[in-house]
Amino acid sequence: MVKQVDLNCDMGESFGPWKMGNDEAMMRYISSANVAGGFHAGDPTTMRRTVELAREHGVAVGIHAGYRDLVGFGRRGMQVSPREIQDELIYQLGALREFARCCGMEVQHVKPHGALYMAAARDEELSRAIVEAIRQTDPDLILYCMRASVTYEVAKEMDQPVAAEFFADRGYNEDGQIVFTRRVEQELDAQQVAERTLRAVRDGKVKTDGGADIDIELDSVCVHGDTPGAPDLARVIVEHLSENGVEIKPLAGIRKAST
Repeated sequence: MVKQVDLNCDMGESFGPWKMGNDEAMMRYISSANVAGGFHAGDPTTMRRTVELAREHGVAVGIHAGYRDLVGFGRRGMQVSPREIQDELIYQLGALREFARCCGMEVQHVKPHGALYMAAARDEELSRAIVEAIRQTDPDLILYCMRASVTYEVAKEMDQPVAAEFFADRGYNEDGQIVFTRRVEQELDAQQVAERTLRAVRDGKVKTDGGADIDIELDSVCVHGDTPGAPDLARVIVEHLSENGVEIKPLAGIRKAST
C-alpha cells in the first residue's frame, strides 16, 4: 500500500524589498504552505502572492502565526500574555482567510512560528490559548506541532484536529523535540536528510544529535524555506520518498480519504 504524507514549508516570509527563501521553487515540491501572517515576517502583498502561488500548484495553505517581532524574525522569546497571543493569532488567521477566499481557497491549518512554537511546546496555558483561538474561529483547522509537546497533548484533550510534525532539516534531542536554532548556516547533505526522512516516515525512528535512536510519530514533514539550498533539499526528499512508495499530499486530503 502506498503511504501518503504531507510536506510543509514556511513561506511568504519576504517583507517589502527584503527577500527570504525561494517560494516559487519550493512550491513545486510541497503539499502545504505555512504562510507568514505579517508579524514575524511577510506583508499583505507577499501574503496574496503566496496564496496565488499555492493555488497554482495545488498546495494547501495555513497561517504561520508568530510573535510580533519583525526585527528578530519571530525567533526571540517574548513576554506576551496568552490573551494577547489569542488575539494576534486570530488577527493573522483572519488576514490569510480573506486572501484565501479571494483566491477560491480554504485555510487548512494553523502553525505557530519559531519562538512561539517552542514556548507553547512547554507551556500549557499558552498552548490552551492557541487551541481556544482556533476553536473560536474554525474548529476544523488542523494544528501543526511536535508530537513531543504540551501543545499536542492539549489539542488532543480539547478535541482539536492536530498534526505531528517531523523536521527534516533540524536535529532532535532525546526528548523527541527539535534542537531550536535561529538559522541553519550551511547546506545540509540532501541525500542524508532524505534517508533520515524516509526512516522517520516508514519506521517511526530518528537518530538524535547525541546518537541515540528514538521513536518519532509524524503526520507531516517540514522543510524550512530559509534553510540553505532548501529547494534542492525538498526535491531530493520528494524523489527519495516517491521511489520508496510514499506520496506527497496535503494533510486534509489524506485525512478525508481515510475516513
